[in-house]
Amino acid sequence: MTLIPTLETERLVLRAPEARDIAPFAAFYASDRSSFVGGPLTAEGSWRMLAMEIGHWTLKGFGRWIVEAKATGDIVGMVGLFEPEGWPEAEIGWDLFNGFEGKGYATEAGRAARDYAYDILGWQTAISLVKSGNDGSAAVARRLGARPDGTFTHERHGTMAIWRHPAPKELADGGCEAYT
Repeated sequence: MTLIPTLETERLVLRAPEARDIAPFAAFYASDRSSFVGGPLTAEGSWRMLAMEIGHWTLKGFGRWIVEAKATGDIVGMVGLFEPEGWPEAEIGWDLFNGFEGKGYATEAGRAARDYAYDILGWQTAISLVKSGNDGSAAVARRLGARPDGTFTHERHGTMAIWRHPAPKELADGGCEAYT
């Protein structure tokens, strides 16, 4: 069993996905907002997607966290590290649930995930994949300092832009605020 660490930022807690996350996860994947990340899905498809996210931790030793707002306890999305079969390389990805966009959560959580990848896992590079038309996600990549670096075509998700994150030596932010 893989121990999934908890990360904390100023406003957020990034924690392991759990059974209590099924309802908000399914609501996100039932919405049109999920169209950039493989949705919309049925409740059964959403359950399988959450199970895949949890299993990714076991298979790869890293994965994506459920993101909660400290002030309210609201589940605002899923952010973290992703490299399933068929991906070109390790990715930092973010999915904000309905109503939580535009608050800087994806950038804050994405930075914490990247810091973990670089500081703890020793990654020397990372990408983010962004579908055409997903302007919000491209803006997050840009705020994190990532730059366009070609395209990648996936068998199910189609063509996506590759955004290359700055290497650890290029960053001067000092790393993640807390690992627990």
